[in-house]
Amino acid sequence: MRLLAVFAFVFCAFSAKPLETETAKILATLPFPGRSQYIFVESYLKALAAKGHQVTVINAFKNKATPNMRFIEAFGAHELSDEIMSLLNVPILWQQLNAMDYILTKFIETTLEDEGVKKLLSSGETFDLVLAEMIQMEPLYALAQHFNATLVGFSSYGTDRKIDEHVGNISPISYNPLVTSPRTDKMTFLERLENHYDALVEDIHRYFVHLPNMQIVYKKYFPNAKKTMDEVIDSFSLILLGQHFSLSYPRPYLPNMIEVGGMQISHKPKPLPEDIKQFIEGSPNGVIYFSMGSNVKSKDLPQKTRDTLLKTFAKLKQRVLWKFEDDDMPGRPANVLIKNWYPQPDILAHPNVKLFITHGGLLSTIESVYFGKPVLGLPCFYDQHMNVQRAQRMGFGLGLDLQNLKQEELEKVIQTLLTDPSYARASASISERYRDQPESAVDRAVWWTEYVIRHKGAPHLRATARDLNFIQLHSLDTWAVLLGVPLLVALVILKVSSKLLGGKKKPGCPHADKLKKQ
Repeated sequence: MRLLAVFAFVFCAFSAKPLETETAKILATLPFPGRSQYIFVESYLKALAAKGHQVTVINAFKNKATPNMRFIEAFGAHELSDEIMSLLNVPILWQQLNAMDYILTKFIETTLEDEGVKKLLSSGETFDLVLAEMIQMEPLYALAQHFNATLVGFSSYGTDRKIDEHVGNISPISYNPLVTSPRTDKMTFLERLENHYDALVEDIHRYFVHLPNMQIVYKKYFPNAKKTMDEVIDSFSLILLGQHFSLSYPRPYLPNMIEVGGMQISHKPKPLPEDIKQFIEGSPNGVIYFSMGSNVKSKDLPQKTRDTLLKTFAKLKQRVLWKFEDDDMPGRPANVLIKNWYPQPDILAHPNVKLFITHGGLLSTIESVYFGKPVLGLPCFYDQHMNVQRAQRMGFGLGLDLQNLKQEELEKVIQTLLTDPSYARASASISERYRDQPESAVDRAVWWTEYVIRHKGAPHLRATARDLNFIQLHSLDTWAVLLGVPLLVALVILKVSSKLLGGKKKPGCPHADKLKKQ
C-alpha cells in the first residue's frame, strides 16, 4: 500500500505541468534619446518576444528587425539631447527640479506628437500589457488606460521615494538617501538632516509644480481618458527595478517590486570585433576602458578637462579604449583608441581590462562589478554621485570631481586603482555575491511579467497602503489619540486638583482682618 502511494506521488510529480501563459500583446515606452535605458530592457524585451509575445517598442533609435517585435522610432527626442546637460548643470535643487520638469515635459510631448505614435493611438488596437519607464512621465503611463492594458513599470536606476509611493512601499528617509544625492545608507546626523530637507523640497516641488504641469499635459493628450491621472498612477501591477541588494544595501520592498539589476548583461560575452580584440590583447600592461555613458558625450567635455585626460593617458603604460563621439581627436596619444560606440559588457569581460573609468551610471557600475573590475567614477548628475560614493564605501572604486579635474590627482588615483589589489578583490567579492542567484535577472523579469499576465494584473499583490492618506498611512491619527487622550486626562486631573486645592481657604489672622476694616 505504501509502495502504491509513493508510485502515485512520483507519477503526479512528473505529470504536473507549470501554469502556461497565453501569448500577450505588449507595448513598451522608452522616450529618452540616451541608449542606457533601452539597453537595460533590450534583452528582457527580446526574451519576451522569443517566448511568443508580440512586443511593440516606442523608442528613439534605429532598430534591427527582430521576430515578434515591432518598433515605432520616435527620433524627435534627439533634438533635445544637447539641451539636457546645460539645463541640469545648475547648483540649486529647486532649479534642478524645474529643469528636469521641463525636460520630461518636452520628451513626453515629442513622443506623443510623433506620427507613428499618433497613428498607433488612433488605430483602435489593444494591448494586454504596457511597460512604462518610471521617470516621472505620468502622461505616458496613460497609454495603459488608453489601450485597456495592465500597467507594469521599470526603472533602470532602482527605486526612489516616488516609485515607492506609486505602489504603497515605505522607505524611511533615515537610511534611504535620495537618488540624486551623493549620500549612502550610512548617514551622519547632518547627512540625515540634509536628506530630509532635500526630500521635503522634492515633495513640495512634486505636488505644487510637477504634478499640476503633468495634469495639463495629461488632459491635452488624453481628453477622453477613462481614468484620471491619479487613478493611472495608482494602477501599477508590477515594478521591475534595475538594482540588486548585493550591489547596494538591504531595503524594504513589497512583493510586486522585483530586483532585476544586471538583466542587460549576457552571461556569455560575445566575441569582440577584431580590431578591438587586437588592441586589448596586444597591451602587455593591460587596458583601461573609459566611457561617459550614452547621455553624456565626452566630445562635449570642456577643452581643459579633455586636455587633462589626454595628458594623463599619454603617460600611462596601459592602453586606453575611449568612447568618443567624433571620428577625430586632436592630440590623441598613440596608446588611445577612440570609437563612438563600444560593446561595453564584452570589453569588461576581457581579463586584460584592468580598470573602468566611468560616469557612474548604475548600469555601468553593475557591469563593472559583475566582471570584477575596479572603477574610477567621474559623476555628472542624477544617481551617478550616489553610485560613485557607494563604490568608494564598498571598496571597489574611487571618485573625482569631473568639473575640477587635476592631472596630478587623476594620475595618482589611476595608479592607486591599478596597483592596489584590494579594489579588484572587493569588486570580485561583490561579483561572487551577485552571481549567487537561483536564476538570471532576465528570467526573473520574464517570469514575473508572465505571472501578472496569467493572474489578470495580480490585484492580490496590491498593498492596502495605496488606499490610505498620509495621516492614516503614518498612523498620525492613532498616535494623536494614544498620546493626546492621556495628556488630556492628565490636564483635566491637574485642573480639577488645582481647583479643589485652591477652593479651600486657609484660616486667616483675625487681627489682620480688623486692621483691613480700619
